[in-house]
Amino acid sequence: MFLKKLSLLNYKNFDSQEFDFDAKINCIVGNNGIGKTNILDAIYHLSFGKSYFNPIATQNIKHGEDFFVVEGHFQKEDRDEKVVCSLKRGMKKIIKRNGKAYDKFSDHIGFLPLVIISPADRDLILEGSDTRRKFIDGVISQSNKGYLQALLKYNKVLLQRNSLLKYFALNHTFDKTTLSVYNEQLQEYGSIIHKERLAFLETFIPIFKEQYTAISDAKEEVGITYNSTLLEKNMLQLLEESLDKDRAVQYTSVGTHKDDLSFEIDEYPVKKFGSQGQQKSFLIALKLAQFNFIKAQAKTTPILLLDDIFDKLDENRVSQIVSLVDNENYGQIFISDTHADRTENIVKNIHQTYKIFKL
Repeated sequence: MFLKKLSLLNYKNFDSQEFDFDAKINCIVGNNGIGKTNILDAIYHLSFGKSYFNPIATQNIKHGEDFFVVEGHFQKEDRDEKVVCSLKRGMKKIIKRNGKAYDKFSDHIGFLPLVIISPADRDLILEGSDTRRKFIDGVISQSNKGYLQALLKYNKVLLQRNSLLKYFALNHTFDKTTLSVYNEQLQEYGSIIHKERLAFLETFIPIFKEQYTAISDAKEEVGITYNSTLLEKNMLQLLEESLDKDRAVQYTSVGTHKDDLSFEIDEYPVKKFGSQGQQKSFLIALKLAQFNFIKAQAKTTPILLLDDIFDKLDENRVSQIVSLVDNENYGQIFISDTHADRTENIVKNIHQTYKIFKL
């Protein structure tokens, strides 16, 4: 699978622009602030129906305009596929595949598998548990529709239960029977989510360790630990035990929506004890493991977006990353960089066809 052509209309800083891409390597080079990352984000938009960098959809419309359109022409399994993502102010976003709009965006997830590696990924280490849950959910959802549906249903029930707890507090009332209906639904969907996360990590962690070893010459031992209260008790037990607390704080304080991942280097938190280079290698290994996992599950080689990843990495680690992607395991790759010469020297050493786009 690869992206042949990309058209942008009123997307971020672009008024109207078209790109014809190479099937293997595409380098987008230019100064900071010129729109390199926006091109990669447009490709991400076609895969996920949203921006990787800005969750507020209307802020992806060019200033002074009323709408944006991102159009991609892909080749997938010898078939031409046209995907269009568009948004007009005051209206719902639309995603079309070959001229037909999706009823549910979730039906599109996984159709165009994609992995992005970006400086923004540092949030996975530095930010709260929500960011790490989004990562794990995003990886599993690309190849597991059942998981995505359970997740959407769980989150809907969670909102309803939280609204009910607020209603009870506001009206000085309480109805355990109504609450138990939501508890049972959270138990049903939460059990599916928890089971799938466990199964995913069992497969994913060895792949991740292998990738980190390749990037870092195995100088450090890395690990990922899954932190979940569901490892000890089931959802109904947890909800029962936290009832008084939930009523006091007016939201659901336990469940799979509180799960987290611990990232470790030599058995210490990478957030506190990892150097900047180690943290960056950790993140790249995470994302390359994500790539390999999705490829195996989806039976399609994902598109790989490398956004400005060569900054803050020494030449040795860069060359190791380049040698990793220089094989048939990888398909189409997009690289953004501020230094045109550096990028060209890197891709010349990869035995693949390439195009360089200077903005």
